[in-house]
Amino acid sequence: MSAIFGETLIFQQDNGPDVELVVFGDEFYARYETKDGYTAVYDPERGLYCYAVLLSGRFASSGVPISKRPPSDIRRGLKEAETIRNEKFEGRYADLRPPQPGAAANVARTLGPNNGLLEGRRVSEGHIRGLTVLVEFADLTSAVTAADVEAMLNAPNYRENGNFCSVREYYHLMSNGKLDYSNVVVGPIKLSQNQRYYVQNLLCREALDKVVNQLGIDLSQFDSRGEGIVDALSFMYAGRTVYEGDLWPHNSELNLTYNGIKVRYYTIQSLGRQRVDLSIGTFCHESGHLLCRFPDLYDYGSRDGDFEKSAGMGYYCLMSAGNHLNNGRTPASICGYLRALVGWCDREVRLNAPGVYEAKHGDYGTLMKYETHRANEYFIIENRTQRGLDTYLPASGLAVYHCDTLGSNEWQGGTRERHYQCGLLQADGHLDLESNRNQGDSTDLFKRVDGVALSYATTPSTRGWDSSDSGLALADISEPGEVIRLKVGSLVPANVVTGKVTADLLIPDNKREGISSAIAISQAGKVKSLSVGIDITHTYIGDLQVELQSPSGKKVLLHDRAGGSRRDLQQTYSSSSTTALSALNGELIAGDWLLKVRDLASRDIGRLNRWNIEIEYESAGQVARGEVSPNLSIPDNTPTGISSAIAIAQSGTLKDISVGVVIPHTYIGDLLVEIVAPSGQSVTLHNMSGGSKDDLKMTYDRTSTPALEALVGQQIQGNWSLRVKDLQRLDTGKLEKWSLQLMY
Repeated sequence: MSAIFGETLIFQQDNGPDVELVVFGDEFYARYETKDGYTAVYDPERGLYCYAVLLSGRFASSGVPISKRPPSDIRRGLKEAETIRNEKFEGRYADLRPPQPGAAANVARTLGPNNGLLEGRRVSEGHIRGLTVLVEFADLTSAVTAADVEAMLNAPNYRENGNFCSVREYYHLMSNGKLDYSNVVVGPIKLSQNQRYYVQNLLCREALDKVVNQLGIDLSQFDSRGEGIVDALSFMYAGRTVYEGDLWPHNSELNLTYNGIKVRYYTIQSLGRQRVDLSIGTFCHESGHLLCRFPDLYDYGSRDGDFEKSAGMGYYCLMSAGNHLNNGRTPASICGYLRALVGWCDREVRLNAPGVYEAKHGDYGTLMKYETHRANEYFIIENRTQRGLDTYLPASGLAVYHCDTLGSNEWQGGTRERHYQCGLLQADGHLDLESNRNQGDSTDLFKRVDGVALSYATTPSTRGWDSSDSGLALADISEPGEVIRLKVGSLVPANVVTGKVTADLLIPDNKREGISSAIAISQAGKVKSLSVGIDITHTYIGDLQVELQSPSGKKVLLHDRAGGSRRDLQQTYSSSSTTALSALNGELIAGDWLLKVRDLASRDIGRLNRWNIEIEYESAGQVARGEVSPNLSIPDNTPTGISSAIAIAQSGTLKDISVGVVIPHTYIGDLLVEIVAPSGQSVTLHNMSGGSKDDLKMTYDRTSTPALEALVGQQIQGNWSLRVKDLQRLDTGKLEKWSLQLMY
């Protein structure tokens, strides 16, 4: 399973453009919201995502597309009734995870009934050959080839697209050399229906029929034990990952037989659009279920009866949300708890004897364990310094897990009877993972601590689940690094506004127009300082030019074809470290901030994954805004010209002003443009400059037009007028629209 906790993703519509939705859930049950917090559902009759309404506690489509304003009677954050959510979850769970013969109902979820693992056939050691089938839809293909996928799954020293390694290398490393998992890749298989059809209709049988009957693939080569059962079967479909229905990445069971060979467990995930989309994270996660019968180490939100999800192990394990790190290219390691359950740890270091110990990073064959008086309950210590597969963890340092093979990561309550199977003792004591506030933050792991770091009396503590003293105490923890030594024995400034967007935009190769992505800021104020974070996947960042544009139109270059052949641009630029950004100090912050990315050389390609902006601002009072589109023709060579007014109802004294104009004209050197305050005082914005250039599209403020300083102190209430005159013959134009922003 691949769970999503509040991540913004892009979804296709049959009858409309792609849309961004915030996703909460997994393949069993999910809820979708607009970025404004309104719940959305897909309306198959309209072929569009529409605002949701509740009918008898169940979601239904309002029929109003989310591209329009929400109906006045719809509230944000709608949720279905708990009984409906449970009904949908149970139905979907029964479809994807049919109970094993003799298994107790409602057990094999985040609880591992088989000594902590899921029930079923496990193939976690030896040489395992899997079959991976590439599929395309009637309406959607992919430029990714079988050779590309075979390299991602099998190749030694695989580093394409910035991936840490291949899937085969990942499992060889995690298993301490005990599992050699390779894949034969076939396809792509062309399916008969469009992609949307397979959201509600599982594609596996149709694809597998073609693999066996048309390609003549002998499934017996994928049965390492000679038991007549395929060891591992995976499907990868063309296009972006679809977080809906049967296309949501998942693992489940089939009941098919071909030429006497049974097909049972399978996984499904996306193939992507181009090679740049390939990443190993989701494939590794789903393979953990498929091969090792690992349970998910997070909360589905049903089994404990509260239907509230929690993050479980968050980013700190592949089998929680760790498969998403570095855009899936550097998934987190499999935590020591799960590695030990499948017998991958040859060396066990018992911490029950007092002393000084060393935790080595990447020593996946060693387990550092403290045993309690209960055989099923214990603590594990690991070095999770930000290096190797842990490079992209949110924190760096020593990790301490509280484990119970009879627990469940659906039980976030932490009571004696109902608690996690494996939980991270968060060093800050905030329980953010249990309360689903995040998937991990920078204070979760133990950095250097002089003196006692963890004991019966600290927060967090090493008490057992029954609140008794386990006896474990840690002290004098050294700095994060390749080796961490330890002893065993008896908020945001008030004036900061942020914005972020998941763009997922392919950057056209060698095209000067590039791509643009906007973040809208509604807060009023002026820039005091700012920082911009960008995440771009690209195979040659020396091709790239990245530019930030303020709402007034002022532009600043953040990256200008530097870095040569290096891959990927993941960088934060701040006013303190990037001199160019200081040019935006004093800018009005309200409006659309644009990030423009251009690829100015041929061959290498990439994608803008996401970007964010954080602005520290000076409070500058309130803002009055107005915009009109008069579409008035400007009489040629006539001194009277035209005038258009914007009425401002608010009252107050002007502190700052910006004026935006859009005037299509074939010779802007003919034009005189003035802004006139309600008092009658005027300021010239454009005075017959620009010569033969076409069209005047400009935002004027006190920085670009110092003459506007004369209006500061004016009363803002009343009619503000824009006067436009064409004072030369021949060329003509019109005032298409203009806008006004007044700070008072």
